[in-house]
Amino acid sequence: MAFLDFTGQVVLVTGASSGIGAAAAVGFAEAGATVAVHYHQNEEGARHTANAVSTAGGTVSVHQGDLAGVESAGLLVDEVLAKHGRIDVLVNNAGDLVRRAAVVDVPDDEFHRIMDVNLTSVFAMSRRIVPVLRAQGGGAIVNVTSIAGRHGGGGGSVVYATSKGAVSTFTRGLAKELAPDGIRVNAISPGVIRTPFHDRHTGEEQLKAMLATIPMGRTGTPHECVGTILYLASDRMSSYVTGQLIEVNGGQLMP
Repeated sequence: MAFLDFTGQVVLVTGASSGIGAAAAVGFAEAGATVAVHYHQNEEGARHTANAVSTAGGTVSVHQGDLAGVESAGLLVDEVLAKHGRIDVLVNNAGDLVRRAAVVDVPDDEFHRIMDVNLTSVFAMSRRIVPVLRAQGGGAIVNVTSIAGRHGGGGGSVVYATSKGAVSTFTRGLAKELAPDGIRVNAISPGVIRTPFHDRHTGEEQLKAMLATIPMGRTGTPHECVGTILYLASDRMSSYVTGQLIEVNGGQLMP
């Protein structure tokens, strides 16, 4: 039996239209999983991910929702359950910086949007999935936090970093709460990964400054995050691992 074998399992990946979420969806499919691909606005990207999942041999469904609203979490989980009958792994990947700005230039509505997209979505999805996993006898939640949650973020990303720091704390606390139920909760903490996220929010000069702090001297790729996510989701590989944040950052931060 392969160590990374998700045959018969259903994996829900939020924010899977591009970047780390898309790569994770394909990685789970390659390991035998049925994958539910969630997206907010990028339907074309989500369809591209779904095609890649199918090519990898996985069964796939596509679901839309703005997870900044707590009610969307329940609708999404209900849709996936109606389609596939179960959910074994939840990957809370959806999130965004929204825009870079100094704290004094962040209006109230933008602050709340950043917190909702990155933190409320993780809370709402986790709250909804817990009864499902309990009824099934266990499961795994893998959150996607960020190196920004530890070092405060790059220029103009204080609120984003704050939201990710909260996701890290939420991961640890929820892991303690759910351990008796056989539900493991962990997180991957990516560094500078070259995704549409940085294409939207990070200029070349800022990216060069970031590269100067990375011992490996390069950005990471979404594919380089997939192995860690699959490891944390696999009972066979990480059955005694919970409440952990694994850094994937090329040596940029070694806590």
